Amino acid sequence: MSNPLEKARYLGSAHTPAQLPADGGLEVAFAGRSNAGKSSALNALTRQNALARVSKTPGRTQQLVFFEVQPQRYLVDLPGYGYAKVPMEMKAHWQGFIDRYFRQREALRGLVVVMDIRHPLKDYDRQMLEYAVARGLPAHALLTKADKLGRGQQAQVLQAVRKELQATFGEAGIGLQTFSSESKQGVDEARAVVAGWLELP
Repeated sequence: MSNPLEKARYLGSAHTPAQLPADGGLEVAFAGRSNAGKSSALNALTRQNALARVSKTPGRTQQLVFFEVQPQRYLVDLPGYGYAKVPMEMKAHWQGFIDRYFRQREALRGLVVVMDIRHPLKDYDRQMLEYAVARGLPAHALLTKADKLGRGQQAQVLQAVRKELQATFGEAGIGLQTFSSESKQGVDEARAVVAGWLELP
């Protein structure tokens, strides 16, 4: 099966709004707490082993990292917090930067929120989903590391998270699925969502 994301390559990183690439084309942002498996998910979706760094020290991504899939089509890796030991002023900087990115970025077409299936819907996850809903952007949540739970437990968590998203965000239509970069469970489904937002064949 062909993979429309497999040609993704590192384009550049931005620590301030001035360093962002030109606001054109289409991009999909990925958010997740530092140990939720975001890098592994990006690698699984692009079928590349080392596109996004899988760090033994969670929280090393402290920039918006852009990957070009095709000309004018981008994946954006947002910095993950909640685990990272970073100074308060650094967190404040990122809060402002990401807030502005979500409010003003015209190219942004969707948000994927990566959550460990064993620890879903932490404050950071909710905040990211709130950004998307406030902007009217589609959002899709991946319950990662699904291979750590049996199928019955997966179904229970999926149902509980879906119920909570419905209660919090109503009819915002946030997508939700189980996912494992280890067993490749849900990878094709998630890839189809991202490719659709990027208008890739």
